[in-house]
Amino acid sequence: MPQATYQTRRDQLQTYFDHTAVEAWKRLTSEAPVSGIRATVRAGRERMRNTLLGWLPEDLRGARLLDAGCGTGALSREAARRGAAVVAIDLSPKLVKVAADASRGDLGTGGITFKVGDMRDPALGRFDHVVAMDSLIHYKAQDIAGVLADFAGRTDASILFTFAPRTALLATMHAAGRLFPRSDRAPAIEPVSETGMRMAIARSQPLAGWSPSRTERISGGFYTSQAMELCPR
Repeated sequence: MPQATYQTRRDQLQTYFDHTAVEAWKRLTSEAPVSGIRATVRAGRERMRNTLLGWLPEDLRGARLLDAGCGTGALSREAARRGAAVVAIDLSPKLVKVAADASRGDLGTGGITFKVGDMRDPALGRFDHVVAMDSLIHYKAQDIAGVLADFAGRTDASILFTFAPRTALLATMHAAGRLFPRSDRAPAIEPVSETGMRMAIARSQPLAGWSPSRTERISGGFYTSQAMELCPR
């Protein structure tokens, strides 16, 4: 994987979420009133989160799950309610604090360990399941495959992730920079075709023992994202 590309974009995202958009994302992921544009993003993210949760076992007791790019922690909380021991990690200390504060007294039968850092850190240990919801959409296909390869080396059952699918509408919106107002716009999302994503996975030697399984696109208003499941062969 081109480390410089991943690292540069990772640093941009950390700056964005910690210094520009934490309050916007806190509102977006709460029940606070939001604009019409953000309401469609909120609804799309909820549908995507439910899709990914639907691909996980209903009973996660005894399972260890990595929420890679946990944001404000909604997926982590649901996985913990199902019994998973969750490690929730994000680059942004401010977002992790929001997630931890929102999760107090709501850890279900499992538990959540919140961490600030890189989702690729091998010190996080092994997992049964890894979920990366909308945390890889700012990376090119080869960089996404590199992250997935890192996950594969320490995951036993499934890797669930999302990418920004290459569509004419999405490409136009991103090229024009109209997804969010300029004051809190994120680093550019990288549209990736499903074919390109599958090819990047197939070319990755560390992913030779894994294959794509289910995939589903969620699209509505200003939210478009595609989920993909990787399972051991």
